[in-house]
Amino acid sequence: MEFYEIEPTLDNYWRSIILFGRNVASYKFALAKSFYELNSRQNDLISLEDLAEPFSRHLCEHLKSAPKQITSNSSRFLEACNQYNNGTLTQTQLISKTVQLGFNNVIDAFHIVNSGEIPHRFFVDEIKLNKGIRITDNFFKLAESAQFRSFEHETEARWKLVEHGWGLGIANSLISVEYDQELKSLFTSTKERRVDITSCRDSLNGYQKGRCFYCYCLIDVDVGSTNLADVDHFLPWMLSPHVPNVNGVWNLVLACQECNRGTNGKFARVPSLQLLKRLHKRNEYFINSHLPLRETLIRQTGKGEQVRMQFLQSHYNLAKQHLIHTWQPVSKGISSF
Repeated sequence: MEFYEIEPTLDNYWRSIILFGRNVASYKFALAKSFYELNSRQNDLISLEDLAEPFSRHLCEHLKSAPKQITSNSSRFLEACNQYNNGTLTQTQLISKTVQLGFNNVIDAFHIVNSGEIPHRFFVDEIKLNKGIRITDNFFKLAESAQFRSFEHETEARWKLVEHGWGLGIANSLISVEYDQELKSLFTSTKERRVDITSCRDSLNGYQKGRCFYCYCLIDVDVGSTNLADVDHFLPWMLSPHVPNVNGVWNLVLACQECNRGTNGKFARVPSLQLLKRLHKRNEYFINSHLPLRETLIRQTGKGEQVRMQFLQSHYNLAKQHLIHTWQPVSKGISSF
């Protein structure tokens, strides 16, 4: 996939799993979050019993607020998780059920992206040999990355988006994720109610590979960080009376504070045409990610890629009619998307 072929790093191989791997169950998210907890272990062999505790715990927590965690009608493993949540199954019994039922598909499918396995594995299956999995050096190197602390935020955000898409129970063509500018969060709404999903920063960061959209410098999504990313409108929000739906997900990017509001920041200027092409590429990552960002982007910008390119260009032309000056910062990192 172009996502990791442009910049073939362990960070981007991992992100491709979280963002673009098959979504028939939420198990890969629970497995990824379990790895984040177990990365400090000295032993690279993790028994299924040791893995079962965090794996089942994360799924049980999500089941409390999102009962739909799989696309099939039923799952014996999820039934066991629900029984634990209801108090009819002990933790010891849950661990046993998880070892027996929880890993049947996710271990084999974890490294599959776009119908093929990524070039570098983060663990190998040793269930038959050692009743567990063996973490590879790739994962230990990944854990040393400056990006590693962002992965948990990104995984949780992606999990919430996927389970929310499943839980809506409406046609995919009707799914629309919206942005709350004050709370910096994503939500959906129907006639009956509004449902807040997750942080906009956490949701967008992986698609931008943890970098500022404009200058490619590293950004952070930890609230309280001095390097906290800003959620920015690519076409300035002040154009809302003239350009339709500038608050749409298609127009939201993460920017470093310098690019967004520094001395030489964008402010009320229109980004360059080169940056518009970059926005299209980022939006196509949404399209390839599925539920519910894909459906939202299709609703907002069109069904075909050519139509989506025309949508961006027409909105860009409208913006230039009202804001003459264009802007592009000096690059501070490699061209990663």
